[in-house]
Amino acid sequence: MSDERLEVRTASASVLRVRPATADDADAICLIYNQGIEDRVATLETEVRTPEERRQWLTARSPRHPVIVAEDADGAVLGWGSLNVFNPRPAYRFVADFSIYVERGARGRGVGRAMLTRLIELGREHGYHKLVLSAFPTNASGMALYTRLGFRTVGVYREQGRLDGQWVDTIIMEKLLGE
Repeated sequence: MSDERLEVRTASASVLRVRPATADDADAICLIYNQGIEDRVATLETEVRTPEERRQWLTARSPRHPVIVAEDADGAVLGWGSLNVFNPRPAYRFVADFSIYVERGARGRGVGRAMLTRLIELGREHGYHKLVLSAFPTNASGMALYTRLGFRTVGVYREQGRLDGQWVDTIIMEKLLGE
């Protein structure tokens, strides 16, 4: 992945830099991911991570599956995102799943939009035909963001997983990158 940094001005007029993640970002990525796990807003994951595990995860990524971070003008990491293997079968090599996590205090400030915009660009750069996602229907801000950026709902997985003793549905969305 290139060292390209993308600067974005958010609605609140603050500047975000979106850049490739490095091993030095593992602590911040871990903290933000664990917030997402604890808050039950964006993932069926239930096991919190460690910075060392996140460092190893970053190191093991292939070039076609980049990780990015969004940082503020002071260099504080406010969120991270990644393009992920959708399915290991060769026929699916042109489809990527993605992840986006935003630090609790930075939610609603345009961080997710800046990162998803960059992930869409990276998807095109890496030759993907389509990006897909699975989201909680209760994640209203995430659902609104995906729709604004051109994702369409293709279905619902009913009772896809169990969180806190409750069955949880997930909505499946896609975006063809040629559109």
